[in-house]
Amino acid sequence: MRAAVGEALTWGQLGAVRCAALEGAADGWGTASNRADAARDRIDKQLVARLAATQEGEAVDAAVARLRGLSRNFQYVYTECGLVRTTLNSLADELRAPQRRLREALEDARGLKFAVHEDGSVSYPAAGENILTREKLPGGTAAGSAVSPLLAPPQALTNPNPHAARAQEIADAIARAVGEAREIDARYARALRKLTARDGLHVTDAMWADVSGDATAVRGLADEYLKDAIPMDGSPAERKAWWDGLTQERREEYLAVFPGEIGNLDGIPAEVRDAANRDNLRLLIGRLEGLEGRDGEGRGGEDERVETRLAGLRAIDEQLRAGGNPPMYLLGIGDEGNGRAIVSYGNPDTARNVSAYVPGLGTALDEEFVRNDLKRARDTAIGAQEYDRSSASIVWLGYDAPQLSAADITGNTDVMFADQARVGAVAYNEFMSGISATNENDDPHVTAVGHSYGSLTVGQAAQRPGGVPGADDIILLGSPGTGARSADELGVGREHVFVGAAENDPVTAMPAKIEARGMATGAASGAVVGAALGGPVGAAAGAVGGGAAAYFAQDAQADGREIWYGTDPAHEAFGAQRFRVEDGPRPVRDGGGFAAHANYFNPDADEESADNIALIVAGRGSEISTQERR
Repeated sequence: MRAAVGEALTWGQLGAVRCAALEGAADGWGTASNRADAARDRIDKQLVARLAATQEGEAVDAAVARLRGLSRNFQYVYTECGLVRTTLNSLADELRAPQRRLREALEDARGLKFAVHEDGSVSYPAAGENILTREKLPGGTAAGSAVSPLLAPPQALTNPNPHAARAQEIADAIARAVGEAREIDARYARALRKLTARDGLHVTDAMWADVSGDATAVRGLADEYLKDAIPMDGSPAERKAWWDGLTQERREEYLAVFPGEIGNLDGIPAEVRDAANRDNLRLLIGRLEGLEGRDGEGRGGEDERVETRLAGLRAIDEQLRAGGNPPMYLLGIGDEGNGRAIVSYGNPDTARNVSAYVPGLGTALDEEFVRNDLKRARDTAIGAQEYDRSSASIVWLGYDAPQLSAADITGNTDVMFADQARVGAVAYNEFMSGISATNENDDPHVTAVGHSYGSLTVGQAAQRPGGVPGADDIILLGSPGTGARSADELGVGREHVFVGAAENDPVTAMPAKIEARGMATGAASGAVVGAALGGPVGAAAGAVGGGAAAYFAQDAQADGREIWYGTDPAHEAFGAQRFRVEDGPRPVRDGGGFAAHANYFNPDADEESADNIALIVAGRGSEISTQERR
C-alpha cells in the first residue's frame, strides 16, 4: 500500500486494494515458514538424534553442535516468516471492514447520481425549489468529515436542497472509511518495517531478543484477527473441540504468533503444546536475554530474577535439544510469578497410564528445578514403563510454591499457610481436566502425585467439587498434611490414596498449628519452618530458634495424628495405604539434612519407594510393599 512509503491513502487506493492478493502473499510467507519448520524438525529428530545415538567422539560432538546451530537458524526463519504471514493476513482482515463501508457509500452515490471527487467530497445536483422564487435550489459539494456524527458540533443552518444532507452522509462515510484505513495502514507499515532480518547465516542472541519484540508487536495487531477467537474461558473439552475445528493454515498461524497462549492452554493436544512451547521457550529466552543486556544499575533483585529464570529456561532448552528416552514433551512454560514449567516424559495423550507430580517447598523455574524435579518425573516414567510401556509421567509447576530464604529465616512463613496451595489446586484441576480431554484411551489410569507442600496442593485439589478430574489414585509424599481429616475426603476412595512418609523426614512431623501457636512469630517461626526444611536453612533456623529439631523429637501432638495441615496422611486415623520407604538419615544426629525428604523418587537412594511409586502409576497399586501406619 502507498501509505507504507509515506503517502496518504486515498479512497481510490482503498477501493483498489485486493485483500485476496495480500492473503496470497501471506500464503507465500507461510510456505517459507513451514519449510523452515520442517527442516528444523528433520535436523532435530533425525540427524542429531541419529548421530547422538549411534556415534561418539569429538568430531561427532562438533557436528552435532553445528547441526543444532543450523536448527536454531531454521527456527528463526520459521518464526519471522510466520510473523510476516500473520501480519499480512491480519492487515487484509482489518482492511475489509473500511473497504466494505467505502463501497457501500460509493454505491449510494452512484444510485443518486452524485459525483465523488478525488478528495472524497461529494457533489449533488440542483433539486427542490425556492419557496419565494420557485426556482430550483442549486446543487453543491459536501466535504466529508471523519468525525463521528455523535461528536460533531451542531450545524447552525441546514441546506434546503433535499440532496444536501444525503450527500453529506455519503461524504462523511467515505472520510471515516479512509481515515480508519489510513490508521490501519500506518500501524501495519510500522510492524512490517520491524520484520527485517540482518544479513548473514548466524542467528545471535541479540537477534532472538529482536524476534521477541517482533512477536509482541504482531500479537498486538492480531488480537481481533486471531487472539479474540481463542476460547480462554472455555472448558478444556471445548478448547480441544475448537482446535480440532480449525483449518491447518489457521493452526499454523496460531502456533507462529501465539505460541505461549496455545502451548499453555489446557485441552490442546500434547504434541501441539510441545511444538508451541518449544518456540515460546526460545522467545522467552530472547526476551530475558534482552533484559539481561540492559544497564542493570539500580535494578537489584530484578537482575537476579532474570538471571535465575534464564538459567532455568536454558537448562530446559538444553535437555529438550538433547532428546532421549522417554521423549520429553513441554506442556507449559512461562516466566510469570516464580516461573511455570510443565514437562511430560512420554506422550500423555497416547499413554494408558498418566501421572502428574506437583512439587512444593521452594520450587521455582531455575536450574535446581531442572536438575531435581525433572529427574523425579523421568525416574517415575522409567520405573512405570518397566511395568507398562504405555506410561507417561509429568512434573507440574503451574503455581507459585512457597519460596525459601536462608538470608531471612523469619520471612519463610508462606509454607505455614495454605493460600498458595488453594490457588494452585484450581490450576492443577484445570490441567488434569485437559489431560482427560486429550487422552486417546477410553479409560486411562491417572495418578495425582504431590510431594511436600505439593501434597497439600493435590489434597486441596482433591477436596474441590468433583475431585481431581480423571484421577484414579493419589500419592502423597513427604506430606505436611492435606487439610483433610481422612483419605475418604480425597474423592478416590481410601484404598486408592497412597502415602510415602520416611520416619526421618521432618516435614511429615511438623507440629499441629494449635501445638505451635507459641512458635508462630519472630525467630520461633523461623525455627518451625527451618526445622521442617532441613539443610542450611534448617540449620540456620535451629540456631535462631534455639533448637527446633529437638522440638520435633518430642511427641508434641496430643495423640500423634495431627500435623501442620490436619491429620497426618501416614497415620492410621487417616486411613490411606502407607507404602514402604527407607527411614532416611536423621536430619541432625546423622547429618542427613533434607535427604529423607528428598529421596522418595530416587531409585538410587530409595529403590523400594521409587518402585512402589512406579507400581501405583502403572495401575498396579495392589502390588506395593506396605508399611505399618503411624
